[in-house]
Amino acid sequence: MTDIKLRPSVVADINNFFEYQLDEEASYLAAFTAKDPTDRIAYLEKYTKLLYNPTVNMQTIVVDNTVVGTVTKFEINDEAEVAFWIDKPFWGQSVATKALKMFLDIETKRPIFGHAAFDNFGSQKVLEKCGFVKIGIEKGFANARQAEIEELVYKLDN
Repeated sequence: MTDIKLRPSVVADINNFFEYQLDEEASYLAAFTAKDPTDRIAYLEKYTKLLYNPTVNMQTIVVDNTVVGTVTKFEINDEAEVAFWIDKPFWGQSVATKALKMFLDIETKRPIFGHAAFDNFGSQKVLEKCGFVKIGIEKGFANARQAEIEELVYKLDN
Protein backbone atom coordinates (compact mmCIF):
# COMPACT_ATOMS: atom_id res chain seq x y z
CA MET A 1 0.00 0.00 0.00
CA THR A 2 1.53 3.26 -1.03
CA ASP A 3 -1.08 5.92 -1.49
CA ILE A 4 -4.14 6.68 0.68
CA LYS A 5 -6.49 9.46 -0.37
CA LEU A 6 -9.86 10.75 0.70
CA ARG A 7 -12.39 12.21 -1.68
CA PRO A 8 -16.04 13.16 -1.32
CA SER A 9 -18.21 10.09 -1.74
CA VAL A 10 -20.41 9.73 -4.81
CA VAL A 11 -23.44 7.54 -5.43
CA ALA A 12 -21.36 4.95 -7.32
CA ASP A 13 -19.23 4.39 -4.17
CA ILE A 14 -22.26 3.28 -2.20
CA ASN A 15 -22.42 0.01 -4.15
CA ASN A 16 -18.89 -0.77 -2.92
CA PHE A 17 -19.81 0.10 0.65
CA PHE A 18 -22.85 -2.18 0.42
CA GLU A 19 -20.67 -5.10 -0.67
CA TYR A 20 -18.17 -4.50 2.16
CA GLN A 21 -20.84 -4.63 4.85
CA LEU A 22 -22.05 -8.03 3.60
CA ASP A 23 -18.93 -9.66 5.03
CA GLU A 24 -20.11 -11.62 8.08
CA GLU A 25 -17.02 -11.04 10.24
CA ALA A 26 -16.96 -7.33 9.45
CA SER A 27 -20.67 -7.02 10.16
CA TYR A 28 -20.29 -8.90 13.44
CA LEU A 29 -17.50 -6.59 14.59
CA ALA A 30 -19.40 -3.47 13.55
CA ALA A 31 -22.37 -4.94 15.44
CA PHE A 32 -24.72 -1.99 14.97
CA THR A 33 -25.81 -2.63 11.40
CA ALA A 34 -29.03 -2.53 9.39
CA LYS A 35 -31.75 -4.97 10.37
CA ASP A 36 -31.43 -6.58 6.96
CA PRO A 37 -27.92 -6.00 5.59
CA THR A 38 -28.83 -7.87 2.40
CA ASP A 39 -31.48 -5.28 1.41
CA ARG A 40 -29.51 -3.46 -1.29
CA ILE A 41 -32.35 -1.07 -2.17
CA ALA A 42 -32.80 0.10 1.43
CA TYR A 43 -29.04 0.51 1.83
CA LEU A 44 -28.65 2.50 -1.38
CA GLU A 45 -31.62 4.73 -0.51
CA LYS A 46 -30.35 5.45 3.01
CA TYR A 47 -26.78 6.27 2.00
CA THR A 48 -27.71 8.20 -1.12
CA LYS A 49 -29.93 10.38 1.06
CA LEU A 50 -27.02 10.90 3.47
CA LEU A 51 -24.81 12.08 0.59
CA TYR A 52 -27.13 15.05 0.11
CA ASN A 53 -27.56 15.86 3.81
CA PRO A 54 -25.59 19.07 4.53
CA THR A 55 -24.72 17.90 8.08
CA VAL A 56 -23.05 14.74 6.74
CA ASN A 57 -19.46 14.62 5.52
CA MET A 58 -19.00 11.28 3.73
CA GLN A 59 -15.55 10.62 2.34
CA THR A 60 -14.40 7.65 0.30
CA ILE A 61 -11.08 6.06 1.17
CA VAL A 62 -9.01 5.24 -1.90
CA VAL A 63 -5.80 3.19 -1.81
CA ASP A 64 -3.75 3.07 -5.01
CA ASN A 65 -6.85 4.05 -7.05
CA THR A 66 -9.03 1.37 -5.41
CA VAL A 67 -12.05 2.27 -3.26
CA VAL A 68 -11.46 0.50 0.06
CA GLY A 69 -13.82 2.16 2.51
CA THR A 70 -15.52 5.18 3.93
CA VAL A 71 -15.22 7.59 6.83
CA THR A 72 -18.23 9.71 7.67
CA LYS A 73 -19.27 12.46 10.06
CA PHE A 74 -22.96 12.62 10.83
CA GLU A 75 -24.94 14.33 13.54
CA ILE A 76 -27.34 12.98 16.13
CA ASN A 77 -29.07 15.54 18.35
CA ASP A 78 -26.56 18.19 17.19
CA GLU A 79 -23.60 16.04 18.28
CA ALA A 80 -21.00 15.05 15.69
CA GLU A 81 -20.28 11.34 15.33
CA VAL A 82 -17.69 9.60 13.19
CA ALA A 83 -17.96 6.17 11.61
CA PHE A 84 -15.60 4.28 9.34
CA TRP A 85 -15.64 1.01 7.42
CA ILE A 86 -12.71 -0.62 5.65
CA ASP A 87 -12.98 -3.51 3.19
CA LYS A 88 -11.66 -6.61 4.94
CA PRO A 89 -8.62 -7.25 2.66
CA PHE A 90 -7.25 -3.88 3.87
CA TRP A 91 -7.57 -4.58 7.60
CA GLY A 92 -4.37 -4.45 9.64
CA GLN A 93 -2.55 -2.13 7.23
CA SER A 94 -3.21 1.15 9.12
CA VAL A 95 -5.62 2.29 6.39
CA ALA A 96 -8.38 3.17 8.87
CA THR A 97 -6.02 5.06 11.17
CA LYS A 98 -4.40 7.05 8.37
CA ALA A 99 -7.76 7.78 6.73
CA LEU A 100 -9.36 8.89 10.01
CA LYS A 101 -6.40 11.20 10.76
CA MET A 102 -6.76 12.74 7.29
CA PHE A 103 -10.50 13.04 7.78
CA LEU A 104 -10.11 14.83 11.12
CA ASP A 105 -7.95 17.43 9.37
CA ILE A 106 -10.81 18.32 7.01
CA GLU A 107 -13.76 17.72 9.37
CA THR A 108 -13.21 20.21 12.16
CA LYS A 109 -16.48 20.01 14.12
CA ARG A 110 -15.66 19.27 17.75
CA PRO A 111 -16.30 17.62 19.96
CA ILE A 112 -16.74 14.54 17.80
CA PHE A 113 -17.68 11.12 19.14
CA GLY A 114 -16.91 7.60 18.02
CA HIS A 115 -18.34 4.27 19.11
CA ALA A 116 -17.01 0.72 18.99
CA ALA A 117 -18.41 -2.60 20.12
CA PHE A 118 -16.76 -3.80 23.34
CA ASP A 119 -14.87 -6.52 21.47
CA ASN A 120 -14.01 -4.56 18.30
CA PHE A 121 -10.41 -3.99 19.32
CA GLY A 122 -9.37 -2.85 15.84
CA SER A 123 -11.80 0.08 15.82
CA GLN A 124 -10.94 0.93 19.41
CA LYS A 125 -7.24 1.14 18.49
CA VAL A 126 -7.99 3.31 15.46
CA LEU A 127 -9.97 5.78 17.58
CA GLU A 128 -7.31 5.87 20.29
CA LYS A 129 -4.45 6.35 17.79
CA CYS A 130 -6.38 9.34 16.42
CA GLY A 131 -6.61 11.00 19.82
CA PHE A 132 -10.09 9.88 20.91
CA VAL A 133 -10.50 9.22 24.63
CA LYS A 134 -12.85 6.59 26.04
CA ILE A 135 -15.50 8.42 28.06
CA GLY A 136 -18.09 5.76 28.76
CA ILE A 137 -19.97 2.61 27.95
CA GLU A 138 -23.50 2.32 26.58
CA LYS A 139 -25.68 -0.66 25.88
CA GLY A 140 -27.62 -1.11 22.70
CA PHE A 141 -29.22 -3.73 20.51
CA ALA A 142 -26.75 -4.95 17.88
CA ASN A 143 -28.63 -6.16 14.81
CA ALA A 144 -25.62 -8.12 13.54
CA ARG A 145 -25.58 -10.14 16.77
CA GLN A 146 -29.29 -10.13 17.59
CA ALA A 147 -28.40 -9.19 21.16
CA GLU A 148 -27.86 -6.23 23.44
CA ILE A 149 -24.15 -5.53 23.83
CA GLU A 150 -21.86 -2.94 25.34
CA GLU A 151 -20.50 -0.21 23.13
CA LEU A 152 -17.54 1.96 24.12
CA VAL A 153 -18.00 5.69 23.64
CA TYR A 154 -15.04 7.82 22.60
CA LYS A 155 -14.67 11.60 22.34
CA LEU A 156 -12.24 13.91 20.59
CA ASP A 157 -12.26 17.52 21.77
CA ASN A 158 -9.70 19.15 19.48
